Amino acid sequence: MDRRSLLIALGALRAHGLPAQAQTSSQSWPQRSVRFIVPLGPGSGVDITARVIADRLSAKWGKPIVVENKPGGDAILAISAFTQANDDHVLLMAPTSTFTAHPFLHEKLPYDVKDLVPIVRVSNTVIAVGVPASLGVNSMEDLIKRAKAEPGKLNMASATGANDFVTVGFLKQENVDVARVPYRDSVQAINDLAEGRIQLYVAAYAIMRPQVQAGKVKVIALMNNERAPMLPDVPTAREAGTPGLSMDGLVGLFGPKEMPKEVRDHIAADVIAAANDQELSTKISATGQIVRPGGADEFAKEIELQSKVVSDAAAAAGFKRMLQN
Repeated sequence: MDRRSLLIALGALRAHGLPAQAQTSSQSWPQRSVRFIVPLGPGSGVDITARVIADRLSAKWGKPIVVENKPGGDAILAISAFTQANDDHVLLMAPTSTFTAHPFLHEKLPYDVKDLVPIVRVSNTVIAVGVPASLGVNSMEDLIKRAKAEPGKLNMASATGANDFVTVGFLKQENVDVARVPYRDSVQAINDLAEGRIQLYVAAYAIMRPQVQAGKVKVIALMNNERAPMLPDVPTAREAGTPGLSMDGLVGLFGPKEMPKEVRDHIAADVIAAANDQELSTKISATGQIVRPGGADEFAKEIELQSKVVSDAAAAAGFKRMLQN
């Protein structure tokens, strides 16, 4: 194509309101370095997953992939950085629970959730229901009986956002009086659980694992819809007779709206192949996640389901939608 023809083609693209970079074909993508923006800090399960996937994809694509951590701000900092980049070489690697609760926590958001286009599901974070080993509670049934026998005497905490809404909503549905203790630091929360200062904590298993291995915390159920290979004897909440506490911790990659579908499909196929590799799968599982790669359509449906679960739980807990559309 000569210079004049190229200029005419670029002009046509701009006339249709699409950035030229959005027209990248799957055969030529990536054309330069890629960024994965992660809303959690270095060393977190999602961060480690992003890095092992990035290493494999970088070798396949022949371009560097930079993992950029932007923790804090209820994940809004990372999501905003992603949407504002509006670049088909900038992707968001995040747990969906970081944004499905946002409409109930914020009146205004600097992003539109429609700008987060699912590309591929990578894994499910194992979300554990933990109690102090000293409490003498061995099941969800035991916990509910104890809470009803001692109304207002038990304290609980959970990871912020979607997990928090689902946990509080579940307790309301069970008509149990358990005091919620807010924590800014998950390390302090798990330490207080281990010492019996709180009696229930719902969060990523990776956070609890050291205290579980030390014999101070007992995991009595998982929020996930499937059992975790690293905890084969621990039932899911649904298996334990408490389906109101069920929610998968979805983790995946998102791209901008302008990214062509063929490029998203190309990325998804390569991520799924990488995640299915036994070596990578072992590394990801070690971070407290269930490796569960899936395509964009499946991922989108699960995000929609999670949003409904959070919405129903928020309503049960008495929280109203704050975001004004």
